[in-house]
Amino acid sequence: MRSKTIMMTAALLMSVAVFAQGPGNPASALWKVSADPVETDLYRITFSGKIGKGLHIYGLDHPDNPFTVEYTALGGAVLQGGLQAVSGPVDFKGEAVYFDRAVFTQEVRSQEGTALEGTLHWQACADEMCGLPEEQDFQVTLGTAQAHSTVIGDPERTQDGHKGLWALILEAILWGFAMLLTPCVFPMVPMTISFFLKGSDNVHQGRFKAFMYGVFIVLLYTVPICVIIGLTWIVGGEAVTADIFNWLATHWLPNLIFFIVFMVFAASFFGAFEIVLPSSWQNKSDARSDRKGLAGVFFMALTLVLVSFSCTGPIVGSVLIQSTQGEFWTPMVTMLAFSVAFALPFTIFALFPELLKKLKSGAWLNSVKVVMGFIEVAFGFKFLSVADQTYHWGLLDREVYLAIWIVVFTLLGFYLLGKIRFRHDDEVKHIGVVRLSLAIAVFSFVVYMVPGLFGAPLKALSGYLPPIETQDFVLTPGSSASSASPAPSHNTGLKIAHNLPGYFTLEEGFEAARESGKPVLVDITGHGCTNCREMEARVWSDPEVLRRLRDDFVIVALYTDDKQRLPEAQWLTTPGGKTLKTIGSVNSYIVRTRFQVNAQPNYLILDADGNVLAGPRGYNLSIPGFIDFLDSPLSF
Repeated sequence: MRSKTIMMTAALLMSVAVFAQGPGNPASALWKVSADPVETDLYRITFSGKIGKGLHIYGLDHPDNPFTVEYTALGGAVLQGGLQAVSGPVDFKGEAVYFDRAVFTQEVRSQEGTALEGTLHWQACADEMCGLPEEQDFQVTLGTAQAHSTVIGDPERTQDGHKGLWALILEAILWGFAMLLTPCVFPMVPMTISFFLKGSDNVHQGRFKAFMYGVFIVLLYTVPICVIIGLTWIVGGEAVTADIFNWLATHWLPNLIFFIVFMVFAASFFGAFEIVLPSSWQNKSDARSDRKGLAGVFFMALTLVLVSFSCTGPIVGSVLIQSTQGEFWTPMVTMLAFSVAFALPFTIFALFPELLKKLKSGAWLNSVKVVMGFIEVAFGFKFLSVADQTYHWGLLDREVYLAIWIVVFTLLGFYLLGKIRFRHDDEVKHIGVVRLSLAIAVFSFVVYMVPGLFGAPLKALSGYLPPIETQDFVLTPGSSASSASPAPSHNTGLKIAHNLPGYFTLEEGFEAARESGKPVLVDITGHGCTNCREMEARVWSDPEVLRRLRDDFVIVALYTDDKQRLPEAQWLTTPGGKTLKTIGSVNSYIVRTRFQVNAQPNYLILDADGNVLAGPRGYNLSIPGFIDFLDSPLSF
């Protein structure tokens, strides 16, 4: 009985994992709806379904889960008969089901040009476990010249940006734990132990205070960013919030400020000077931490946050800048992840202070500080690189950026071996296993980067490096554009990954699609988009993907952060009266309003009339998945 219960529970959990549906979740089937003329004023509407792998749907006669079509607007058309099954079902455990694909038709009598609207209803099952009922709206126009069709849904689609979000969360968590070892955070450990060793009236009260200590740390990091985002949302809605974060992530001013901040903090870590917040702030919060009750715990947490600012500040800024490339709520999630990871060790110290009384800092903390300085120099150039690419300054081409990183990490390797000393360092008479292991790892990283100076793709670093198209010297060049590579309507200087031919406005792409008969692949991208570079280096570089992109599609790259000013004829005025004058602002508005997309990268496939055939598909490094995405509108 017990084993049976366990098996039933496992089956239930499996079904929930497979079929959990919510806003933005992928549909289990991809449907193409088309209308073809049969005779004068008689048309056949065809519903062709591509069903997700491992799933099946039932036919028209199933008593519980039939496929049905509900028409919400017929425009005067009259249905002729009922819905008919064209493809044959498969007998599965005594029932007729459809695997892989299903085709149904419906005849209607009407005049040319009539628009029909409706909703498809179905339910997908895996083995004997069925998900929730699903539905998808459609619209189709009757015509004699050609079938007017659209593709809706995408069974292979992953949730937009979710994989990128989880990567950001993981990075934020790792940085949160790493902050414990920094020289301005670690000395707070004895202070925490001393505070909570004073004890409380009882054990339960002490544990509650320790728990609230961690909660206060999280709130002090997370609430300010939530307030800022919330205020911008109230003032102008999602569009304003997205514009602010887009400005923060791509404009030259904040990126230059962050670059300078990283360089200043690096100099401080190398021993040039000390960066501290005003002592009055720390003294006041520290003095109030002696209060009893939760007020004292709160000010203890505030003291920790203020004192640790000189180490956590640049990292917090870096995490926020990276997260602004996604949806507007992403910074809140990543900051929550960072603060929880940062607060967790201190909460544990507060819960068990007796076990950690002997924990002491030492000279090793200064070495950690210097290592952090080298890392901040390297990552600080990422901000300068974003501004450089967005504004086309030409300062940090790929080989220049790589040369800086190679020098920085080479010096770090020599420091770990004790060959370089800073002012506060003790003489290194011998090195231990840990320093030797770190030195080997650093020098191995340097050796890995060197071939990049000659054009090696360096896929593991693709998200941090400028595009390979900015490199002047490439020993083994990749795919080059064809001699018939299209010229944009004005000289933008923009390029598409792997030198693929393409366009940078939808209008030019649609015109080329009508001439070539190919669908349009819309690449929603940006100069400062880390995940875009990673997709291009890891997925687009695959020979099968590259062949399809070159031969089967008209590519339109929409840069949402480019700051070049458009000719006046291409300016766009929003319904609110705002005039958009740059490539990035116009493209950002188009993808938000037309495709309901507010993250990079995202990919859509359109026909020459602008109808969506597949997508949007967000950041996902699955090469087979991307090939299926490219093939989905071509398989009908």
